[in-house]
Amino acid sequence: MDDDEIRERLNRLREEHRDLDMAIGALSGVTGTDQLQLARLKKRKLRLRDEIAFLEDQLIPDIIA
Repeated sequence: MDDDEIRERLNRLREEHRDLDMAIGALSGVTGTDQLQLARLKKRKLRLRDEIAFLEDQLIPDIIA
C-alpha cells in the first residue's frame, strides 16, 4: 500500500470514526437505548482508532538514531 492509498484509507476511517462518535452521542442521550448495541458501536470506534493510529505510523518515516 503506497502513501496515497494509506491517506485515502485514513480519510475514510476518520469519517467513519466521526460518524460513530455522533451516533454514540445521540444514542447515549436516549433512554431505553439498547446497551448491547451501544457497546458494539463503542468497540467498533476503538478498533477504528487503533487502525487509524497504525496507518498514521506507516506514514511517518523511520528515524535512525
